[in-house]
Amino acid sequence: MASFPLGKYKEYNSLIHKIDARVKLFSMILLMVLIFFRLENQLMDFTFYGLLFIFVLVIMKIAHIKIKALFNTIKPMWFMMIFLFIINLFAIKSGDFIVLFEGTNFAFTLYLDAIYNTLYTFLRIILMLAFSLILTSTTRPMDLTYALEWYLTPLKLIKIPIHIIVMIISLALRFIPTLLEETDRIMKAQASRGVDFENGKFLEKVRAIISLIIPLFISAIQRSSELADAMEVRGYNPEGKRTRYRVMKIRFRDVMTLLFMIAILAGIILLIHFNINIFVWVN
Repeated sequence: MASFPLGKYKEYNSLIHKIDARVKLFSMILLMVLIFFRLENQLMDFTFYGLLFIFVLVIMKIAHIKIKALFNTIKPMWFMMIFLFIINLFAIKSGDFIVLFEGTNFAFTLYLDAIYNTLYTFLRIILMLAFSLILTSTTRPMDLTYALEWYLTPLKLIKIPIHIIVMIISLALRFIPTLLEETDRIMKAQASRGVDFENGKFLEKVRAIISLIIPLFISAIQRSSELADAMEVRGYNPEGKRTRYRVMKIRFRDVMTLLFMIAILAGIILLIHFNINIFVWVN
C-alpha cells in the first residue's frame, strides 16, 4: 500500500510542476478524450497508442516520475486483463480466427478481435492511470482543488454550494496518502499477530480482509471526527467569504501548454474527419 503512487505529490522544480493546475487538469481531460479516438485501422490505432506512450514517458522524465511508479499503478490490473480476455474469448465471434483445438464434436477457435479488444481496453486503462499519475504527482492537492473550484464557478449562478463540494474533494484528496499509510500500518500490525493476507483458503483470506477493513473504518471515522472538531474550533464557516493566501495566475508557459494540447486534439480530429493516413509504411 505504501508504494501506491496515486495521490502522492512529489516536490520538484520541473517544468511540469510549474504549470498552472487549471491548465494541467484541462490538459488531462483532453488527453483522456484522445484515448478514446479510433483511427482508420488497427495498425494505426496501436501506432497512435504507442506515440501516446512515448509522450507519457517523456512527460514522466521531465517531471522526475519513475517508471516504477507506473508499474506499481498498473500491477493490480493484470487480473482484470485476464478476466476481460476470457470474457471476450467467448463473447466475440468476429474477424480472423485461429483454430487452437479441434475434436470430433468440438472445436475451440480464437478470434483475433477478442485479442484486439482486450488490448484496446487495457492500453486505455494504462494511459488513463498514467495521466492521473502525472497529474497527482506534479500538482499539490490544494492547487488541484482550487483548479476544480475555478471550473465549477459557473454553478454558483444556480445556488450550488461549490465551496462545500470542493472542500469535501480537497479533504478526500488530502487523506488518500494518510489512509494508505494507515492501511499499511494496520496490515503490519495484523501480520505480527499471525494474520496471513497472501496465503490460505478463500474464507481465511476473507477473514484477513475483514480484520483489515474494520480497524481501517474505525480509524477513518475517528480522524474525520477529529478533523471536524478542529475545523469547528478554528471557526470554519462554509457560508463565509473565502480568501486565499496564494492566487493562481496564468503565465506564458501555461498559455503555450494549453495551445499545444488544443493543437494536438484539433490535429487528430482533422486526421480522422478527412481520413488522412499519416503513417506511411515502406516495405
